[in-house]
Amino acid sequence: MKNLKTMVLEILWPIERKELKKFLPMSIMMLFVLFNYHVLRSLKDCFVVPNIGAEAISFIKVYAVVPAAVILMLVYSKMTTCMKNKHIFYIFALIFLSFFLIFAFILYPNQELIHPDPSQIKALESTKIKVLLWQLDFSRLKWFFKIYSHWIFVLFYIFAELWGSVMIFLLFWQFANYITKIEEAKRFYPMFGFIGNIGVISGGILVQYFSQTKLFVTYISLCTSAAVVMIVALYMYINKKVLTDPRYKIDQNRKIEWEKPKLSLRDGFKVIFSSKYLGFIAVLVISYGITVNLIEGPWKSKIRELYPSQGEYAHFMGTLQVFTGIVSMVAMLIGANILKKISWFSGAMVTPLILSISGMGFFIFVVFDQPVNMYIMQLVAFDPLWLAVMFGMIQNVFTKATKYSFFDPTKEMAYIPISSELQTKGKAAVDVVGARFAKSLGAIIQSSLFIIFPTLQYSDITQYLMVIFLVISVIWLIDVKMLYKRYDKIVRS
Repeated sequence: MKNLKTMVLEILWPIERKELKKFLPMSIMMLFVLFNYHVLRSLKDCFVVPNIGAEAISFIKVYAVVPAAVILMLVYSKMTTCMKNKHIFYIFALIFLSFFLIFAFILYPNQELIHPDPSQIKALESTKIKVLLWQLDFSRLKWFFKIYSHWIFVLFYIFAELWGSVMIFLLFWQFANYITKIEEAKRFYPMFGFIGNIGVISGGILVQYFSQTKLFVTYISLCTSAAVVMIVALYMYINKKVLTDPRYKIDQNRKIEWEKPKLSLRDGFKVIFSSKYLGFIAVLVISYGITVNLIEGPWKSKIRELYPSQGEYAHFMGTLQVFTGIVSMVAMLIGANILKKISWFSGAMVTPLILSISGMGFFIFVVFDQPVNMYIMQLVAFDPLWLAVMFGMIQNVFTKATKYSFFDPTKEMAYIPISSELQTKGKAAVDVVGARFAKSLGAIIQSSLFIIFPTLQYSDITQYLMVIFLVISVIWLIDVKMLYKRYDKIVRS
């Protein structure tokens, strides 16, 4: 029987000594990748929300990020047919490095010269043109004009979003899947995320510190640039020093067993509609994406009210990043051990329950602000706006923590009982539909409301978003129960 020390070590550090030469550089690479990912997430919001408005985020996601992501995937697909993977890695790293430096030393310092004249933007917003029997009211397009008026911030937002798509999901995990054996992946991958959260925490601390300085953007851009250099250096080291070691040599002709087939969005829908089981898994992914997106806009608009300046906003986002990293690390350790002792249904219900309860709590703070504020002021001497922002932050932190520790593992477990062919194609289809459809639908709902009713802001539409949020949350909870019935039936058979 294993002694207590051995059992604790297996939980906290399941890596063998002989594996360190490969594990350590990969985990440190993940640290720098996640460092940039979360720093860029903080920066993109502190540029857009205080300068343009939280309402602009939904427009940027739908009309800027999605087209950019599609173009990038087309370019990447073309590159894979004529270039080696390592050359593709270096090219994308160089593109991101170049942009960070150009933004810090050319675009940002000269933004007043580069951005269009604000008076011209105001004139465009109030323009009305009569075309035949129709009158075109440009006020409905005011958010597009506002986005154009600060286009370098929108460009930064696009690059920040693409960092996650390219460097994490495309290049890092593709490389990790190629050099990691299946028996290693079960131990390596959770530890990659655990160590990577050290980068999340350290990035948040740097954002907090530099947000108080005049050269905030320059310092942070240099940090993200240095992280790119470190990622490339580690990638080169692994290729030249680790993979040439006979102990870690990779069969160049082997097929990656979990590699996803390339599916178009149309093919993805066909695969999902061919199986009710896959449809239930897809609803999980889509429900999570929509509900998170519906809360994001109203919450960030409240943050802007509380912290109107770019520096204050950035400091808050750095604080959020630190708490996210700490809580995620704790949740990963606890969640991994809890999942071993509870049923799939219990584990799968954790995320929707926490997200729906905390999300409705936030919406109640915002929608019923007057009665809630009067009640709160009688109990505690806190600013109701501050409480709403803090409640939203707690909701955001715990939602992300439960996603990493409960939602993702139970979602992946749901694929295990089905056939290998359906598992491979189904996972690819759900990822395609879930990633593209879920991220876009919530943003489309919000941006459409702002186009139809151009005078509205988040304070005017939050009650409608709350109703949609509640409906999607109920669908999500029902879907978990329906999926569990089929999952349990397959497992028992």
